Amino acid sequence: MLVKPLGRVNYQDTYQAMQDFTAGRKPDTEDEIWLCQHPPVFTQGLAGLAGHVLNAGDIPVIPTNRGGQVTYHGPGQVMAYPMVNLQRTGYFVKEYVYRLEEAVIKTLSHFGITGHRVANAPGIYVRLADPFAHTALTGPAAPSDPFKGLGKISALGIKVSRQCTYHGLALNVKMDLEPFGRINPCGYAGLQSVDLFTMGVDTSWEESADVLGRKLQSLLSP
Repeated sequence: MLVKPLGRVNYQDTYQAMQDFTAGRKPDTEDEIWLCQHPPVFTQGLAGLAGHVLNAGDIPVIPTNRGGQVTYHGPGQVMAYPMVNLQRTGYFVKEYVYRLEEAVIKTLSHFGITGHRVANAPGIYVRLADPFAHTALTGPAAPSDPFKGLGKISALGIKVSRQCTYHGLALNVKMDLEPFGRINPCGYAGLQSVDLFTMGVDTSWEESADVLGRKLQSLLSP
């Protein structure tokens, strides 16, 4: 599985390139993982509701064909776009999503942070009060607020076409988090978005991308 660092690239151009790559795939086309970052942009999933964009301001809102609601991409965030032939790997979409999340959890662990899943809310979350604690989540701290005490550090949204994946996940490393306040991230009002830096880890985009790329490569390979 080829890992391709793309650097900082335009979102719409990358979105089109993913579609073109997927449409042109042959049965023996090698799987690829693209790693990049984008200039500021909000992307809206197929299920996205306009009301979840509170105040986009000067940041463009781009409709996409991935799953999920609205999220933000910007400098200092690692975007990972795996283009994987699921028929060839032998696992289904649910396990694919699990493996994506597991790659993020293992990447966070590399930096000493414990990542958590929240039921029915794709992505990875960290404890705001103690991101380095290893205690597992036992359930929502408050039934009415499953995100109480948590911050979202990684968002996930995928598309599967002809059993081949594109789009992927975002890992917040060291970025301007203000634009997340202009939306309901992933459709959840009041959900706090965090990055590695605000959680106490000062690392580079390049190092984070390298670690995440290697974890994805290991977990997604057949």
